[in-house]
Amino acid sequence: MSEFSNILLVQLGDIGDVVLTTPTIRAVKETYPNARVSILVRKPFGSLLMADPKLHEIVETKKTHGSLLHSLQEYANFVRRLRRARYDLVIDLRTGDRGAILTFLTGARVRIGRYEDNKPFWHDLLFTKIIRNPINLPLPIHPGADQSLRVVREIGIDTTNSTPKLYTSHNDLLNAQNLLAEAGIIPASTMVTVNPFSRWKYKEWDNAKWGVVIDQIWNELHLPVVLIGSKEEYESCQKIVTGREGHTINLAGKTTLGELAAVISLSSLHIGVDSAAPHIAAALGTPTVTIHGPTDWRAWRIVNEYHRVVTPAMECLPCNKTGCDGNGKSRCLDELEIEPVVSEVLDVLKRCV
Repeated sequence: MSEFSNILLVQLGDIGDVVLTTPTIRAVKETYPNARVSILVRKPFGSLLMADPKLHEIVETKKTHGSLLHSLQEYANFVRRLRRARYDLVIDLRTGDRGAILTFLTGARVRIGRYEDNKPFWHDLLFTKIIRNPINLPLPIHPGADQSLRVVREIGIDTTNSTPKLYTSHNDLLNAQNLLAEAGIIPASTMVTVNPFSRWKYKEWDNAKWGVVIDQIWNELHLPVVLIGSKEEYESCQKIVTGREGHTINLAGKTTLGELAAVISLSSLHIGVDSAAPHIAAALGTPTVTIHGPTDWRAWRIVNEYHRVVTPAMECLPCNKTGCDGNGKSRCLDELEIEPVVSEVLDVLKRCV
């Protein structure tokens, strides 16, 4: 492709998708080192990328509120902002209609999109080039990062390093250290973070079992545990914290997304279920132990000495179903024992602490 000086990546996925896009940002900057590279994400996910030195600008889109007229005015102002930027290359890394429309409205002379079956007829017309059947590359390419890398690879953009990487800002790091110090965790690096929750309940493990794992960490290594999550998950986290044998604190809902990443970056190990938090941890260089049930970890994670996956030994896995028998709960996770989780956690910790 020709030379570009002002490039926008469109990533309107969830937090984990944003994290896994960081190698694509790297690939674009390596291919066009003199270009301004920006990214469009959903608010407030941009805070995860604020410290990334490869990004010129982070643009956040949000749902509009109020009257129809007010919403239209907000949307029109946002589109004017996109057009004023005068991007010459825009790449939509997903296949959603909203991303396609915003890509078109930038007015960029080259607009790249990805083909997907069952899209409305006008979807492909919004792009100047459609990527069809991009090739998946095997390991050692990071399988999660390859979700977006395979799109840009088709137009000559690539990197030799597919490892996701996040950066923390000085302010977020300082705020995280202060929060932990107030909770009596000094130095901040001598702790374990745990996120037991996911947006989807069928990915979660039993709270009582989490309590046993946390107690084992304290009894074996005398390490405090910090539970993290959203404001909506605070009460559930508090139920796990209550009755613990050691130093366990609840930071759910008490941080911004950037501060949450900073807290994870300070921990010796992050333990969680299949959600965004393990992706954040791995991209920050924090070791992880992640519990997977019905979802296929091989499509999203690299497993090695410092990044482990615990999954039930059942022939039906991975089934990628949203729970068994339509009840929203996964029998494989209900029946997953505590011992294999504790074993992996202690093994990794003894290598790190």
